[in-house]
Amino acid sequence: MRKIEEPAVGVLDVGSFSARLVVVPVDGSPREPVLNHQTRLRLDRELDGRGRLTDRGIAAVTAAVAAGMTTAYRHGVTGVYPLATSSIRDAANAAEVVRHVAGETGVELRFLSGRNEAELTYLAARRWYGADACPMLVLDIGGGTVELAAGCGEKATFARSLPLGARSMTRDWLPSERVSNKQVKALRAHALDVVGTTLGAADVEDPRVVGCSKVLQQLARLAGARPGKCRELRLDDLRAWIPRLAALPPSKRAELPGISRSRAHQALAGAIVAEALLTVAGGKVTICPWSTRDGLLLTLQDKARAAAGRRAA
Repeated sequence: MRKIEEPAVGVLDVGSFSARLVVVPVDGSPREPVLNHQTRLRLDRELDGRGRLTDRGIAAVTAAVAAGMTTAYRHGVTGVYPLATSSIRDAANAAEVVRHVAGETGVELRFLSGRNEAELTYLAARRWYGADACPMLVLDIGGGTVELAAGCGEKATFARSLPLGARSMTRDWLPSERVSNKQVKALRAHALDVVGTTLGAADVEDPRVVGCSKVLQQLARLAGARPGKCRELRLDDLRAWIPRLAALPPSKRAELPGISRSRAHQALAGAIVAEALLTVAGGKVTICPWSTRDGLLLTLQDKARAAAGRRAA
């Protein structure tokens, strides 16, 4: 197995659907990782009625962390940030999960606040598009929360986290496979109210609106963007798909362009939340392939370079 000789940083991103290890050189780019490793998870299926991760879910997380970190160590990489996202952070027994994983693997999972996630997503989008993309409003629809950030420079001057994630909204507002118009209308009104109130505080004039999430990527593909191309999601196109998604069970949604089987059950809620965001944010969003994990990698690179500079001084 090839050792990675150059200085490198990594993130083990433990989410609802996978635990993904990404390693990049300190002087490289998240666009060109030197190591990728992924373990599939389905933590959305492992929450009980009290919002606790089941024993099977905890065992799956533990095995995924062990596999990811072992892969990193075998390649000579030790500087890995073990990030647990909202699927674990928001579980009622999150502290128990962290203790169990640490006891079995020696790795203590770490959490970021919603505000920190928003700031990192903004940093990722800013670096992707460069200094000319100013001002910027960044939208990130996750499973548990929605992150919003805006600013004109390298750092966000506005950052918020909202409890509007696609998984959470599905559980709380659209729990059954058969969805009524009344349920859709209620979630639309709720999402629009929360987004409108929050984005009113983002004092950024005429920003470039950027979307950084799998949810928005899949919705853009559904609405007609070609795979692998620069994508843009427009409100009118998205709005036309909401009644179609509502009329289909998750198994049929998974047959649509861009909608993965693992995320099909939450596609409708994600579309409704995206509709609210685009309604308030100006009607269209450009899709960025980088998000929170990439912002964290960039931050780790910045810190490693700064530390190397201090040692050399």
